Amino acid sequence: MGWKEAAEPVLTRMPTVVRPEGHVPFKRKLMWTGGILVLYFFLTNITLLGIQPDAGEDLFGQFRAILAGEHGSLMQVGIGPIVTASIVLQLLGGANLLGLDTDDPRDQVLYQGLQKLLVIVMTALTALPMVFAGEFLPAVGQLQLGGLTLDHTGVQLLMFSQIFVGGILILYMDEVVSKWGIGSGVGLFIIAGVSQMLVAGFLSLSEEGFFYSWYLILTGQTEIGSIVAGDGLYALFLEQGQLIALATTLLIFGIVVYAESVRVEIPLSHSRVKGARGRFPVKLIYASVLPMILVRALQANIQFMGQILNAQWAGMPAWLGDYADGQPIGGFFYYTAPIYTPEDWMWWTGAAQVAAVEWWQILIRISVDLTFMVIGGAIFAIFWVETTNMGPEATARQIQGSGMQIPGFRQNVGVVEKVMERYIPQVTVIGGALVGLLAVWANMLGTIGAVSGTGLLLAVSITYKLYEEIAEEQMMEMHPMMRQMFGRE
Repeated sequence: MGWKEAAEPVLTRMPTVVRPEGHVPFKRKLMWTGGILVLYFFLTNITLLGIQPDAGEDLFGQFRAILAGEHGSLMQVGIGPIVTASIVLQLLGGANLLGLDTDDPRDQVLYQGLQKLLVIVMTALTALPMVFAGEFLPAVGQLQLGGLTLDHTGVQLLMFSQIFVGGILILYMDEVVSKWGIGSGVGLFIIAGVSQMLVAGFLSLSEEGFFYSWYLILTGQTEIGSIVAGDGLYALFLEQGQLIALATTLLIFGIVVYAESVRVEIPLSHSRVKGARGRFPVKLIYASVLPMILVRALQANIQFMGQILNAQWAGMPAWLGDYADGQPIGGFFYYTAPIYTPEDWMWWTGAAQVAAVEWWQILIRISVDLTFMVIGGAIFAIFWVETTNMGPEATARQIQGSGMQIPGFRQNVGVVEKVMERYIPQVTVIGGALVGLLAVWANMLGTIGAVSGTGLLLAVSITYKLYEEIAEEQMMEMHPMMRQMFGRE
């Protein structure tokens, strides 16, 4: 008996959201998507019962823009477990260790069940150290619930249960959006979190708010120093004025929209309907920017492990990690930590983040981050294309199944696949590496609202794709025959 036969009784019985039978009207899809978005914001504002008023340090603070969720709430783990489970499955699938054929309906059910089981396990493994290790989520000493009094351990168990339930909720919220709504829940939650941070970054009535900080500068309530001496320029461009952050934010918007429009269009014609022609676009960012979530999540898990070891292992070797005020300043965990802000690498400014670090250590950290993102982006883009049926073989079958063909070539799946192999693998690697490079560049220069460069990159690209999906849904709503041509019915 193989592992599939042994695990089938469990995996096939995993709770699942039923797929709709037939076509779901566009307005109903919008209602489901909007309803899940409102529920997500509602859950992020429910504070964990039993947590101390000072919720401690946010472990995923720098990754919150891409992992969604809210520190100290039911959505504490965000989409982290979903992304981590995807990484594990992509690595196992890429190495062909699972032995699952995604074209076989039985194996599809096993794959989906295995993914859900992994998400549940990852949710528990992420929540356990958050609650029971260190002071990441400090619990009150005692809690009165009606006639029941919980001691410190009981409160911790209660907090773990709440985080675990929140992780399961976000799993099924994502599935509802994927099957009944528009786009994916993971992308929707990232857009929601990043948009919230961007709006706060522009409109906040504090010194962190862009417009308010410029109001203070123009009215003379904030001293920026001498422009001639240089400290005034630093304040205008990097600190109070945030001009570089504004320029980076606008450039990311422009570059992503432009990159989404750069494509190689392969002409298609319908084999049975004369005059019916189309084009198959192979975009520069063919695998989208979603593989960047996997790369950053891998880095987040490495940093999470470092925080746990630092909290529990008093004699941790310096080569592994040297920490000050909860942040790595040397060793493996420092060099593998992503660059978050300009203060993380501009050693000549005397920022607190680099005060205890040598300049050559900063250069090594930049090099590791750049290498990790560029190479990791390319590798995960390849995995993403293969596991989401966007590769040459799967694309050729989809074109053949829709009745389309490439003019001048025989109507044969193998012929279409060879044409696709000229473009898709190369564009996938180039696009994945380019997105990784853009993410590091945006992080190094900073963005408005403390949104990480990767988070902004993801939000803009996902929003653009969501716009394309909405336009496609509207077109199919107006022309029902299009749904049959593209296999939506």
